[in-house]
Amino acid sequence: MAEDIVGARYSDTGYSYTMSLIQGKHKAAILYCLMEYEPVRFNEMRRYLGGIADKTLSANLRELERDRLIARYEYPQIPPKVEYSLTELGTSLMQVLDQLCLWGEEHRP
Repeated sequence: MAEDIVGARYSDTGYSYTMSLIQGKHKAAILYCLMEYEPVRFNEMRRYLGGIADKTLSANLRELERDRLIARYEYPQIPPKVEYSLTELGTSLMQVLDQLCLWGEEHRP
């Protein structure tokens, strides 16, 4: 068994890649919020998450958008209106996050 691990690297696994997309305190919660309520505006997201700084939320949203998990829609109006929703790639990840949710519901004290 030990020989199997000799050339193996965690960073080369699909698990590592998936976790890199959702790591951090808020990314999974942002994705969950969008799964349940999309489309969601910035202030709605901030209220839902509670206690998150605007700068932190903005950074997380930009990273999720960069990773193609969410889409940002800006409407040409005054005052500006911006909504976030899941992309097709983000929606496919929800199958995994939904299983985490179900596990938590079954095992929550």
